[in-house]
Amino acid sequence: MPLRNPSTLVASQVDVTTARLSGDWVVVQGAGLPVGTQVRIASDQMRTMTPTQTLVTSFVARGQGRYETEDGPLWVHWLDGGNRTAAIGDPAGNRVWIMDRTSASSPDRIQAAREILDWYGYDLTRLDRQ
Repeated sequence: MPLRNPSTLVASQVDVTTARLSGDWVVVQGAGLPVGTQVRIASDQMRTMTPTQTLVTSFVARGQGRYETEDGPLWVHWLDGGNRTAAIGDPAGNRVWIMDRTSASSPDRIQAAREILDWYGYDLTRLDRQ
């Protein structure tokens, strides 16, 4: 069952670039990536690291906050102005997560990310939290 209502309109944040996303992140809420997963984004790849495995996938920019990976598309639904918190999901609803530069994210930014995901039809009850 998808994590997102497919009848709800969905969009990406058009001013997101790979340069803004580059670097290290920690998943603070999500479905499809466990909470605590470390994410490293570089110019053409995304590395996810859990205590038991490390995966590297392509991360090809398609413009307007949209990326292509071996596992399908990922759209950046929201990235705060300071590039500290991001809400990323598969528009088909297969995976979604909120990631932050640190594991101790701002409650206000997490709330903003959750509101955007809710707006785009994601089932927030299915997101694991810290």
